[in-house]
Amino acid sequence: MFEDLNEIVGEARAWRQHLHAQPELQFVETKTAEFVADKLRTFGLEPNQGLGGTGVVAVIEGNGTPGKSIGLRCELDALPIEEQTNVAYTSKTPGVMHACGHDGHMAMLLGAAKALSASRDFPGRVVVIFQPAEEFGGGGEKMIEQGLFEKFPVDEVYGIHNMPGIEAGKIAGVAGPVMAAARAWDLRIDGKGAHAGWPHTGIDSIAVAMDFINACNAIVARETDPIAAVVISPTQIHAGTNYNVIPQSVQVGGTIRTLSDEAMADVIERMQRVAKGLAIAKACEISLEVQSGYPVTVNPEVQVAAALRAVSVAFGSEVLETSCDPKMGTEDFSYMLNRKPGAYLFLGSGDVAPLHNPSYDFPDGILERGIATWVTIAQARTAA
Repeated sequence: MFEDLNEIVGEARAWRQHLHAQPELQFVETKTAEFVADKLRTFGLEPNQGLGGTGVVAVIEGNGTPGKSIGLRCELDALPIEEQTNVAYTSKTPGVMHACGHDGHMAMLLGAAKALSASRDFPGRVVVIFQPAEEFGGGGEKMIEQGLFEKFPVDEVYGIHNMPGIEAGKIAGVAGPVMAAARAWDLRIDGKGAHAGWPHTGIDSIAVAMDFINACNAIVARETDPIAAVVISPTQIHAGTNYNVIPQSVQVGGTIRTLSDEAMADVIERMQRVAKGLAIAKACEISLEVQSGYPVTVNPEVQVAAALRAVSVAFGSEVLETSCDPKMGTEDFSYMLNRKPGAYLFLGSGDVAPLHNPSYDFPDGILERGIATWVTIAQARTAA
């Protein structure tokens, strides 16, 4: 089948660049979903639309030989980032761009769907899943809640994400925890506003916020086992209206990321203790709210090993990146792996800008390896 991919890869490049130019945020990926559904129809498939809001699902029946049902999943949504790539197909939507490569992931899965539907050279069936709202929207969980696996039963489910820093075209996988759990947090400090020239007459909420952030750094550096993977990242600070006014209130937001549920619970407890202690010490009001978030993404050893073995047989062992470690990014594919065995793999995208960076652009040169990897996993695991 791989010798027939040249034409599909060319089409996938055009699809990818079209999708890159027309990004949409989580749960409003209506034009994106319609584009995907239209392409699936041209492959002779019947897309089901609307699961999770804008999700698209289609079933590709194999050659009639009994086999497994295998799910292949990618993401639809973009990010609220102003693009700075200057490519010809740059985002036409101000403040929104595909800075994580979901445009490439969609093109890869569409290419695999076209190849698989044309050949049917596999037993069982393949379910292609185009999921909305991966970027902290929980679209995968919502698809499951709305009956994804009841309407489209699968025995296993697989995901692939491009990864800068891994050699372009190489495939990597990690058994066990592979992507972190994440929880967003919001801190509000209500001190006492004052003139900047007389700080002693107020309670400086900015100074208290700095104390809290430094205490969070100490939680990671001095109160957490160095072997445990824990990251506390303040990502937003909102305060102040003028140069000569010490603000009454400060709001700080960020995320916590861990590779275990136990570490997450411990970090949240310590952060709450810091907030309560500072409120007493600084004589101010402090509230810390921690939102629900994605669980740890855990790869079952059997399925990740089987997927990597299939890739190695198809392309040679040199295509595997064997030194890959778990990542502290987060993934709502975790919800799918909590329900079904499978694997979440990385496709190396080489020396490019980091994910979630305004200069990031998915490298079209890895589309062929991505499509071929999807086809390989589908053929191998339906026959397993």
